[in-house]
Amino acid sequence: MKRPVRIGLLGCGTVGAGVVSILQSNGRRIAGRAGGDMVLRRVAVRDVAKARDVEISPDLLTDDPRLVVEDPEIDVVVELMGGVEPAFELMAQALRHGKSVVTANKEVLARHGAELSALADEHGAALLFEGSVAGGIPIIKPLRECLAANRLQSVMGIINGTTNYMLTGMSRSGVDFESALQQAQALGYAEADPTSDVEGYDAAFKIAILASIAFETTVRVEDVYCEGISRITPADIEYGKELGYTVKLLAIARETDGRLEVRVHPTFIPDSHPLAAVNDVFNAIFVQGDAVGELMFYGRGAGGLPTGSAVVADIIEAARRLRRGGNGLAPAKPRALPVIPIEETVSRFYVSLRVVDRPGVLASIAGAFGRHEVSINSVIQKGRFEDPIDLVFVTHEVQEAHLRRALADIDELDVVRRISNVIRVEGPEL
Repeated sequence: MKRPVRIGLLGCGTVGAGVVSILQSNGRRIAGRAGGDMVLRRVAVRDVAKARDVEISPDLLTDDPRLVVEDPEIDVVVELMGGVEPAFELMAQALRHGKSVVTANKEVLARHGAELSALADEHGAALLFEGSVAGGIPIIKPLRECLAANRLQSVMGIINGTTNYMLTGMSRSGVDFESALQQAQALGYAEADPTSDVEGYDAAFKIAILASIAFETTVRVEDVYCEGISRITPADIEYGKELGYTVKLLAIARETDGRLEVRVHPTFIPDSHPLAAVNDVFNAIFVQGDAVGELMFYGRGAGGLPTGSAVVADIIEAARRLRRGGNGLAPAKPRALPVIPIEETVSRFYVSLRVVDRPGVLASIAGAFGRHEVSINSVIQKGRFEDPIDLVFVTHEVQEAHLRRALADIDELDVVRRISNVIRVEGPEL
């Protein structure tokens, strides 16, 4: 292909504007890396009259996305609209026309990635989505290509900047969840409706994508166990510090005996773990492979230019493949690994209780743990002869179902006022 590769853009919001800006400012260098010129042919937006942060010729703008997808002159469709529909159907239609598709749409990929990949293979097109997880951090291509010689054992990361910013603030200044959320919203890090971030759904979409690639299987987002950070308190954070732990919202995918654990939840990790030092809105993904050992990918996980950087890199790759006359990688043979129910996973746990301080209380609680095969690693007690006081346990590794049965018994004890929190613990025992 000697002519320029022609690009159609669906959506020109924050990331779309970042893509246009990068194409304009680095056009000559990008053309050299893509093997020839690339031109923006058409841009679909909701309102063609709206003022934008980047200059786009009015002749390129349309409010009908079908004109992008169905334009026979367009080679690469870049979907940055967000949401499931009409984004999914537009991408599917583009692939049916044999056009390569670049997207940063994590929700569509988590819900329909397998269907889109099948369409890309069927019609000889490329489906590229580096920008869908962790913004400008390269992680999709490393998992798929650079680490192909490895049997990957686990992928664990901080992949939501909003919750990481909030937990960092709570840890540094001792503010509660609501105050941390208000600060994140005031700075534009959290949406007016923060549910997707603080309840872990955003991270669940992303870990479904990463797990599907890392373990060559299809992970449905519905199979990802998901728990948010709204129950984390300043007291939990302070007790964690006393025990040598930092709390993070982690997304975890791990293969165990031919089955997958895929989960998102608040997690205490040792202060010495590399992820413990990842603060504010930064993201990081910690990968373990049998040959390469431990790796960590770190950087800005969102924003117009960081995510735009990943999207433009995918556009360059799509152009290279078009000029080579193929869609690139042959799909890996799927493994169809089952996902382990959360009750069957094994972890250590932080358990915080409010109890009456009287003789025999600790023995009663320890007895309930013991009856369900829960072994205690450490205990913290705060207060003396009060009603109630805080009693905090950290367990050794135990199957979650056993812990839940023990907590059900503990909750029935008359000396226990309430179970304040239960937080999983990752990493070696301290």
